[in-house]
Amino acid sequence: MYNVSSVHADDFINHEEILGTLEAASRESADRARVLQILEKAALCKGLSHREAAVLLDCTDPDLEERIYALAREIKQKFYGNRIVLFAPLYLSNYCVNGCVYCPYHAKNRTIPRKKLSQEEVEAEVRALIRIGHKRLAVEAGEHPTYNPLEYILDSIRTIYSVREGGNSIRRVNVNIAATDVESYRKLHEAGIGTYILFQETYNKQQYKKLHPTGPKSDYDWHTEAMDRAQEGGCDDVGIGVLFGLNSYRYELVGLLMHAEHLEARFGVGPHTISVPRICPADDISTEDFPDALPDAIFRKIVAVLRVAVPYTGMIISTRESARMREQLLECGISQISGGSRTSVGGYTTAERHDETSQFDVADTRPLDEVVRWLLENDHIPSFCTACYREGRTGDRFMSLCKSGKISLCCTPNALMTLKEYLVDYASPATRAVGEALIERSLTDIPEGRVRDLTVKHLDEIASGAHDFRF
Repeated sequence: MYNVSSVHADDFINHEEILGTLEAASRESADRARVLQILEKAALCKGLSHREAAVLLDCTDPDLEERIYALAREIKQKFYGNRIVLFAPLYLSNYCVNGCVYCPYHAKNRTIPRKKLSQEEVEAEVRALIRIGHKRLAVEAGEHPTYNPLEYILDSIRTIYSVREGGNSIRRVNVNIAATDVESYRKLHEAGIGTYILFQETYNKQQYKKLHPTGPKSDYDWHTEAMDRAQEGGCDDVGIGVLFGLNSYRYELVGLLMHAEHLEARFGVGPHTISVPRICPADDISTEDFPDALPDAIFRKIVAVLRVAVPYTGMIISTRESARMREQLLECGISQISGGSRTSVGGYTTAERHDETSQFDVADTRPLDEVVRWLLENDHIPSFCTACYREGRTGDRFMSLCKSGKISLCCTPNALMTLKEYLVDYASPATRAVGEALIERSLTDIPEGRVRDLTVKHLDEIASGAHDFRF
């Protein structure tokens, strides 16, 4: 029986409840009055249940679909404004003992070279990332108890935080590693990580077993309950996601929202972020082997429906997607993107954009400066801010501020100041010119008073080199 507060995966991700939700959605989505009722509720910016979101996903009325997209844009603007947070992945090792059939790191792949960074190589990668302007990283590593034990991850985090390059540093390390135990999550929290990220890949238990035939990750319950253990270990900012294309997208959207509802019910705070990667080509992997791979139109609709269903949650898209697709997704819900990414082990200190150790092919290969200028030219504010982590605005403290509608009083000034840092320290002349103009325009959106005065003061300090870099 469906129990949103249960600690058991089969209860809070209940297969029968998902099937019932999909059946009901197929009926209700043809009822215009019902769809309008759900949209009216969504417009209150309090979120939707998984059952309500499923109805919107199934709706095919062109007029109502356009209302969904319009509402997604409105909600994103209300909570996130024009800000887009930037980050980069850092791959530490591709050694892995799992048998995941969609990932080239799987243990049986004999064509991919295996590589693990030493701490000296981690430092070199971090210096390269700092030199192009990054402040926030997402650490990635395959699951291997010998090559990639927790102590190696912790050592790497300490190395990352220790690096100083030209007066700058990485200010926040998010971590995307295999499910582990409460004590290990406690150690990650004590190491000062930002968000703990773990993708479910698929919420369909039978499909999950087929896709993960061997290795520790084959334990569906252990993997699905990982976010509970992370919260128990003090990691109060967690990021969930699925790999769309492994299973029915309708099933996965419902599963994602049920997981979010479970975390909210049990811990008082839902996921900090939801990622929406979809299957793409890679070494030893072809999308032709996955019949549920998504067309662009469906993928865009998923993002819009998620945005209206979970208005407070950050949404992430990676460089798996093309520049054209990322531009569309930014307009209907995405609030965080990677930029200038390399998905290979040691990729930032090599000349090649892709090598044989890459986890997936990068579609958006533009360097960070081009990504920043592209965002600016589309009237977005590229943000490198990590202030919420620094000031303890995590978990329920962040969400309560977000739900109050006051988060922009923190985020917009900090986004502008971190953009100013980037323009001063890293930007090309063309990017700097566009960025300075956007900052001037954006200042008028901050109400006159103490916040605007402090923002102007700090912007002047950054320009003069007198600021202490605390954003």
